[in-house]
Amino acid sequence: MADDPKNPLNRRQFLQRTFAFSAASMLAGCGSGINYATQGKVDAVTGGTLHFIALGDYGQDGTPTQQTQVAFAMAAYVKKWNLSPSALLMLGDSFYGSLPGGAGSTRWQTQFEAMYPDDTFNCPALAIPGNHDYEVLPVSKYEAEQQYAAETQGTRWTMPAQSYRVSFPDVNPIVTFLCLDSNMPNEPAQPLPTGHFYTMDDASRLAQIQWLENELAQGTTAPFTIVLGHHPLFSNGEHGDNQTLIRDWGPLFQQYKVPLYLAGHDHDMQHLEISGYYTSFAMSGGGGQFLYPLPGKRHGGYSQETYGFTHLQITTEHIIVRHIDPNGKLLHKFTKLLDGTVQM
Repeated sequence: MADDPKNPLNRRQFLQRTFAFSAASMLAGCGSGINYATQGKVDAVTGGTLHFIALGDYGQDGTPTQQTQVAFAMAAYVKKWNLSPSALLMLGDSFYGSLPGGAGSTRWQTQFEAMYPDDTFNCPALAIPGNHDYEVLPVSKYEAEQQYAAETQGTRWTMPAQSYRVSFPDVNPIVTFLCLDSNMPNEPAQPLPTGHFYTMDDASRLAQIQWLENELAQGTTAPFTIVLGHHPLFSNGEHGDNQTLIRDWGPLFQQYKVPLYLAGHDHDMQHLEISGYYTSFAMSGGGGQFLYPLPGKRHGGYSQETYGFTHLQITTEHIIVRHIDPNGKLLHKFTKLLDGTVQM
């Protein structure tokens, strides 16, 4: 049959049609899903600069209704403002639940390739592992993600190592991303269930600290260096602050004046300015998995239990961070200037 999905020539088209039909059905039934009490506004995006779309905690298990809604909002947002993202920033927890077949799982097509299609997001997807990516269900999802990046021809999924560095553009870069593995052993803020979870060992933790310090000390010609990790250092969310990251990474962020750390893990959207820190801390954990309640603010700033994604607009003078909800409305916005000043 011409539409046989087993035919490799038709498989991509079949998956996209099937995904679009399923997503449209889900979106038509939004009333039975989530009630978005949007208090934001449409925020016009102007300026010919670099653009990045970030999201975390998106790999919804089962029927990915909320993940689909956020993905559609991302695509609509990019098209509305005629953006050409330089990269997707995938902040971890890419697959909740099992990943049967590992790098050969059909979930790669339905929940990555077709979910964030390359006709809209024609750019690399810089991926880092979250704690759920460290599950073994039934194989190591982290190893499967690295294998998929290495062996899948034409994929945008990018995970070349535990820690890696990417700059944009290649010539005369404006921003450098340092992509880290934040899955720390024996971290009280992320107690590990028995059984299927694991984390890096202590030798790997120490090696990564040395790598991070070397990269920051080496510097870059780019005006801005942004660090990506799944777990936040500071959070108003359910998991709270991560004392291991505060101890290991916090002094380096301060010493080398890292302007922005972007994370997920808590299923909400946040922006915290911590007294004594040069770094701004932004969390984008509303990519699709069920939301977490905010138990009470440990820190000031913006925190909201909502789905959404984050848009980074970067020039040689500033970073604009926008949290956007599934209706394309602005939840929160701040600007980090080259001298470290924050404007809201």
